[in-house]
Amino acid sequence: MFEEIEFNKAAFKHKINEEDIRWAFFHYCYDGPIENMENKYLRIGFDRSGNLLELMYNEIDDHNINIFHVMPCRSIYYHLFSAQEK
Repeated sequence: MFEEIEFNKAAFKHKINEEDIRWAFFHYCYDGPIENMENKYLRIGFDRSGNLLELMYNEIDDHNINIFHVMPCRSIYYHLFSAQEK
């Protein structure tokens, strides 16, 4: 389980606040590697208002991650929700 979350300044480009990003990171419905990109992962989760967010992150080590992209979830990812069980 990740203990520390670091944020790249680009994570806030779409004006989503840190509390909603953290909430979405831990309340997710999909998590998986990004195809053809080493150590980059996509997680789709719900913010505190129930909106879907897409988050992209790197694993720094076994306990730490760096979130570098967050925005409202695009429809191109909707098919992933039923593709994975937690």
